[in-house]
Amino acid sequence: MKRFTSVEVSIDSAAHRVLARLPQSGFCGALVEFLVFGIKQAWACLFGGALLAAIMLTRFWWPDGSWLARYDFLFFVALTIQLSMLVFKLETWEEARVIVIFHVVGTIMEIFKTYAGSWIYPEVSFFRIGGVPLFSGFMYAAVGSYMARINRIFDIRLERYPSFSLTILLAIAIYANFFTHHFVPDIRTALFAATIAPFWRTTMHYRVFRFRHKMPLLVAFILVALFIWGAENIGTWSRAWIYPAPVHGWAPVSYSKLGSWYLLMIISVVLVTWVNPPPDNDGNQVSS
Repeated sequence: MKRFTSVEVSIDSAAHRVLARLPQSGFCGALVEFLVFGIKQAWACLFGGALLAAIMLTRFWWPDGSWLARYDFLFFVALTIQLSMLVFKLETWEEARVIVIFHVVGTIMEIFKTYAGSWIYPEVSFFRIGGVPLFSGFMYAAVGSYMARINRIFDIRLERYPSFSLTILLAIAIYANFFTHHFVPDIRTALFAATIAPFWRTTMHYRVFRFRHKMPLLVAFILVALFIWGAENIGTWSRAWIYPAPVHGWAPVSYSKLGSWYLLMIISVVLVTWVNPPPDNDGNQVSS
């Protein structure tokens, strides 16, 4: 898979002409590396960031009695963002495949969870399935977009990645538990423990600007889960969806949701490595 789209190649070349003149060592060199890391992360979040911005803006301003429901507007915004990213070559078709899978997997879970009363979408809309407005699937797609984009933007390589058969079984068990814990005992604690053994030795190698860095994959799972939990707080504050407890006023999302997002990271990585296997640290493709 190409590391950059044609548009990103132009942006990367222009950025290198500026960055190449900046310090390469010491504190200033480290600061340059850190700033580039932040810029690349923001670029990887382009889909999710644009959608979250639309959610926040419509929270501040949405006309009462509008002929177009807010949720339906967000659905059209999300669809426009997705199509624009493909048309203007800000996203690859391989990434689009990942996004579609995340969209389907997320929407199925949304339909079940809203039926079970785990959370609700309080506003009316036309484009919906049961209690789920169709824009909600794009929130999961945004996670898929981010996961796929960082793989190539940071040229991620995985060292000692567990066997695909083991990770797919773990992902299926995690996904199933999101449904079954409503009827049988929740095995979430056991699933947390089950994620440690296969990924304990897995290291993620990634390039920021001048240098390659490494990080334990489990640490990456936790950091991304924390980031998504923060975005979820913005979503509930904007009343894009709400949990049953704080119906009469906003309250921060429970820290227990961090565990849910951590487990979702396992599913996300398995799906991404299934569709677009990243290379290992020797440049060989991770087997799926």
